[in-house]
Amino acid sequence: MRQLSARQVHLDFHTSEHIPDVGARFSRTEFQAALREGRLGSITVFSKCHHGWSYYPTKVGSPHPNLRIDLLGEQLAACHEIGVRAPIYYTVGWSAADAELHPDWCVRTAEGQVANRHWDFAAAPTDPRPGVSWKFLCPGGGYRKLILEQIREICGLYPVDGMFFDITNGPACFCDHCRTGMAAEGIPLDDPRTVEAYNKRKWKSFMAECRGAIAEGHPEATVFFNGTSGSGRTSGAFEDAPRMWDANTHQELEDLPTTWGGYDKLPLRAKFFLKQGYGILGMSGKFHTSWGEFGGYKHPDAIRYEAASMLAFGAGCSFGDQLHPSGAVDMATYRNIGTAYEYVRSMEQYGIGGRPAATLGLWMTHSGPDDEGVSCMLLETQTDFDVVGDSEDLNRYEAIVLTGAPGLATKDAARLSSYLASGGKLLVLGESALEEGGERFLLPVGASYVGKAGTVEDYTVLRGGEKAVLRGLFVAGPFLNYAAAIRVRPDADAEVLADIREPYFDRTYEKYCSHLNTPYRPETAAHPAALRKGGIVFLPHRLGAIYHGNGARIHRELFSAALALVHARPLVRVSLPSAGRISLLHQEDRRRYVLHLLYAPPLQRGRCLVIEDMPRLANVEVQLSLPEKVRHLHLVPGNQTIAFEPAPNGYGLVTRIPEMCGHCALAAEY
Repeated sequence: MRQLSARQVHLDFHTSEHIPDVGARFSRTEFQAALREGRLGSITVFSKCHHGWSYYPTKVGSPHPNLRIDLLGEQLAACHEIGVRAPIYYTVGWSAADAELHPDWCVRTAEGQVANRHWDFAAAPTDPRPGVSWKFLCPGGGYRKLILEQIREICGLYPVDGMFFDITNGPACFCDHCRTGMAAEGIPLDDPRTVEAYNKRKWKSFMAECRGAIAEGHPEATVFFNGTSGSGRTSGAFEDAPRMWDANTHQELEDLPTTWGGYDKLPLRAKFFLKQGYGILGMSGKFHTSWGEFGGYKHPDAIRYEAASMLAFGAGCSFGDQLHPSGAVDMATYRNIGTAYEYVRSMEQYGIGGRPAATLGLWMTHSGPDDEGVSCMLLETQTDFDVVGDSEDLNRYEAIVLTGAPGLATKDAARLSSYLASGGKLLVLGESALEEGGERFLLPVGASYVGKAGTVEDYTVLRGGEKAVLRGLFVAGPFLNYAAAIRVRPDADAEVLADIREPYFDRTYEKYCSHLNTPYRPETAAHPAALRKGGIVFLPHRLGAIYHGNGARIHRELFSAALALVHARPLVRVSLPSAGRISLLHQEDRRRYVLHLLYAPPLQRGRCLVIEDMPRLANVEVQLSLPEKVRHLHLVPGNQTIAFEPAPNGYGLVTRIPEMCGHCALAAEY
């Protein structure tokens, strides 16, 4: 695994040809002063941007028409003089100049239109242009040849620490080059699955060739293809059967939590890629909204919290900035980042290199809403978890959660069945135990499959009232489920824990009741809402997706009550509010566990989530039940020794953190 700096900046430089004197005010000494002020170990600088222009004297590509200096060369020299790494950015999927000069290089839809993002082909030249509006280009034919020639040019001209390729995914392409390729393989153009598979093979081939070209002269360079490890609201990276991220030497997890879906995306993806064996970087921005925002600033407290969150989940830190077209650096930005990175410098040894230690495994079903919804419920209840790896020994987990989406493979069912036979326990949600095709359960969930839901919504009622097995819910029901459960027939020896009431009818123009949904029938439906058999608790609703879409506390409480039946001894219990987050990392080489605690509730302000209020929490109780005997506890930052004693309930040890604000970590040495 290549060593990554924990303190990085991604320096955008997408610069219009209508702006004069590009780079004219760049100063090597001022740039170095900014790097020092920001406490940076690495900064990504530009060779070619989305406008299609290059920022060095290229003979292969197109230099920016108003470029005044070899900006790339100057930046690389400035960085290397003071020991800062400088990976080189190169755009692939969006390049405006190339799209205009070579329309045959553009991605085409099946109907022949240029594939694009936020592009209005009917707009007049003087009409306002929406943000992030570009045409997609296809990495095949002449465009592919240009890219590879330019990569080799860059690698021959400069010392290359790494390459960052952007927009390395895109819609399925029906350009002439791709049509010819698909015809040669006998791929029918009206079959979306085989067309998409061809598209992914094309991209993977392109990425492998790029990486090979870099390795010819710079075998130790890092290589990252952005768009392959997922971004946006859902976990798109995990849906890729051909593992699109394989060509990366590490993974940069582009989150932008203020505008791209919140602060709970990073933990799930960080755990996933750590389990794959990669070094990882969390990526956010110094700006208030998103990429391309000049003059936007995130408060240094928020940057510090985001950076601490990245460390807490085992990731290094990368914050986006954008250099002014003149080349003049904004020192205020680097003072803000430097405030956070001074903290990171004191804390990075307690995060980088750690691996998730939880004994609860999340078996991802590769559906963003299901996976992320379950992850959110676990995060909000401070229930630490790990992502189950493809081939690891499952017996390290006390329990495993299957998150809800259908399509369990036979080989995976065999792994899970063996785990059950050796004493493991499962919480199965929704359709996640169904075979591919969805007609039969491949795990002994205590029921047989009857069919899909018969209504749009339904209601849950706990059995037993106040003495219900599923405890801790603030009401026993009937409470509304925004998506109905699949219909199952319980086995004779299964214990039904909750029932379903169906509505009188679905809401239509013909039949409806009140403003929203139809009330429930008085009688209990034949299919249950929760049951238990052996080592499995089964909830037929896709609670993860329901929670992801609606966020009702009653569903989180139902999930937690069911989880407690199979996961009775988590390694960590803490007294934090629902906005608190925890992460237990094991640093085996240092013979210690590190428990990170975070608390700073994100606030909705307009279209952005912001971190502003960081209340101080006092006397936070922590119970730890670790595999090794703890000999010393200390609180960081500050390296304050913390007393501990055996927990009165026999549950490992108990201690209290006197005070925390935003973030702290408890190091348990053994």
